[in-house]
Amino acid sequence: MKNKLEQLKELTTIVADTGEFEEIKKYHPTDATTNPSLILAASSKPEYQFLIEEAISYGKKQGKSKQEELSCILDKIFVNFGLEILKIVPGRVSTEVDARLSFDVEGSIEKARTLIALYEAAGISRDRILIKLASSWEGIKAAKKLEKEGIHCNMTLLFSLPQAIGCAMSKATLISPFVGRILDWYKKNEGKDSYAPSEDPGVKSVTIIYNYYKKLGYKTQIMGASFRNTDEILELAGCDLLTISPNLLSELQQAQGPVPKKLDKKSAKKLDIEKILLDEKTFRWMLSEDPMATDKLHEGIRKFAQDIVKLESMIKARL
Repeated sequence: MKNKLEQLKELTTIVADTGEFEEIKKYHPTDATTNPSLILAASSKPEYQFLIEEAISYGKKQGKSKQEELSCILDKIFVNFGLEILKIVPGRVSTEVDARLSFDVEGSIEKARTLIALYEAAGISRDRILIKLASSWEGIKAAKKLEKEGIHCNMTLLFSLPQAIGCAMSKATLISPFVGRILDWYKKNEGKDSYAPSEDPGVKSVTIIYNYYKKLGYKTQIMGASFRNTDEILELAGCDLLTISPNLLSELQQAQGPVPKKLDKKSAKKLDIEKILLDEKTFRWMLSEDPMATDKLHEGIRKFAQDIVKLESMIKARL
């Protein structure tokens, strides 16, 4: 009998949530996704130093100010990791825009164009790249413009329906709702140690978004992310994509038993769901009405930004 990972792959596109190439090779995912925290963790390992050194060498040749040189090196590190990952996966890699640009529409657009230009200079088609942007109002506006330019966006740090609706309206290619971080918030704020898998707040949030998208015919795909356990993953079997860390991929690979489909397009079409008309005022109000989504969005931006600063410090020490 097939293990749970093999069965899940028949229902959902599996994406590896790691910056480590050997881990990606083990599980044969279709796509892979990275973020500043994953790149920071990988960049301290000896086997990845050649990617850092190449990026530093590249940055030094650009003939710019120290700050611009640092920015060039950082961009090249992110792209270098992406290029190596694309040698392993048949599909796409997600590369993140600097989290410090999360409230800067034009800054996000320029950074996305820079990352795409680096990939294209290395002979990679933009169809194999997803640019990750925070699901702030500004990130959503940036995605709308980038998608019109054929730059595909993966909207990250997504915790709520209004964020998901905004992303779908901007025709973003993909959203990444953070299942585990939603669970973390509810455990802390409701003082609970655990939830039944079907009652997991992160699972429920993604289910609502999935049903809304499929009922109303949005083309934006949903990729559940940031899982804390395999129960959360299996409750979302049938989701368009799921991005899973190596430790949970390993658990699924070793687990036996049936994997029933939990999310289904045809079932969603039959649901009674009304369309929400969203403009900036409605988005900001709905987000402010959701303390979990507000907390986790801003916390996520801060944490990714902190890890970028740590990466910059590491680069400065080598220059």
